[in-house]
Amino acid sequence: MAKSVFSGHHKFLVETLIAARQRSGQTQQQLAARIGKDQSYISIIENSQRRVDVLEFFALATAMGEDPVELFREVAEKLPRDLAV
Repeated sequence: MAKSVFSGHHKFLVETLIAARQRSGQTQQQLAARIGKDQSYISIIENSQRRVDVLEFFALATAMGEDPVELFREVAEKLPRDLAV
């Protein structure tokens, strides 16, 4: 597996997105098709090789049947309160 270009707290976002996709019962390919992308797009995100901006997060959450605000809350709850960017 390729090494992540991101480290630290980014893993919490990735873990949350993977868990949400699994809860939705979708494969990477199915989720990608719902947002008009190739399967590799989801794979690269889930392997921490690509960051997700807020609009992409919204599209992914919606395509998985999740409330984007609630899904982001899951991420935020995992982050330390003294997070330095």
